[in-house]
Amino acid sequence: MKIIVISAIAQNGVIGKSDGEMPWHVKEEFQHFKNTTYGFPIIMGRKTFETLGKPLKGRLNIVLTQKTGINYPFEEVKIFNSLSEAYSHCEKEKFEKTFVIGGGEIYSQAISTADEMILSYMKFEAEGDVFFPKFSKEEWKVVKKEDREQFEIFWYVKK
Repeated sequence: MKIIVISAIAQNGVIGKSDGEMPWHVKEEFQHFKNTTYGFPIIMGRKTFETLGKPLKGRLNIVLTQKTGINYPFEEVKIFNSLSEAYSHCEKEKFEKTFVIGGGEIYSQAISTADEMILSYMKFEAEGDVFFPKFSKEEWKVVKKEDREQFEIFWYVKK
């Protein structure tokens, strides 16, 4: 199973706000995200999920939380306490790929275990206080780039 980190990152490294709000709305980037992740599990932190308000359609939504007693009234949502538990579940279900979709704390944990990253670098700065974690460019190879009007997509594989 491939573990893939996917994120959109403003020029100043911002990926979100701690209140869960997305600092921008770029329809073309949302479409890229949907087309890429559709049909596969997506792993996210509790705050990210609660910001969405409901599961993203066509995907198993996996929520990571340390809080006990959390339950969501959705069939397509599974809750785990750690990334390794979530990965084990996806392996057991024989998924070909699993996407890690944020937020900042989850990305920090996932980068070391990821096989690939798909990062959309936005062509603007954004206000926010959640940042994509720094990663060593020596450990990653860019295998594809695609330029769009408001962002550029980089596909990375771990060296």
